[in-house]
Amino acid sequence: MHVIAKPALIAFWTRHPEAAAPLQAWYRTMESEVFTDFNDLRATFASADYVQGLTVFNIGGNKYRLIAAIHYNRRKVYIRAVLTHAEYDRGDWKRDK
Repeated sequence: MHVIAKPALIAFWTRHPEAAAPLQAWYRTMESEVFTDFNDLRATFASADYVQGLTVFNIGGNKYRLIAAIHYNRRKVYIRAVLTHAEYDRGDWKRDK
């Protein structure tokens, strides 16, 4: 899969350095795999959820949320937001869709 855009990850882990290793691991996995659909993705990321047309990943032991739009047919992953758990719970990301 092709992940767009890594700068969003870098910006987040610059503000939250403890998120760097788990986000880098997520990025490496996404770039090295090809997922055919959400069920295929769940085989690798069991805690991923499909919410309002977006895929939500739990990152770093559930401390962070990565929200992405995934186009399986084009093998593209568009990062929409990287949030702390508290930011995710506020729900502002749903309005930015």
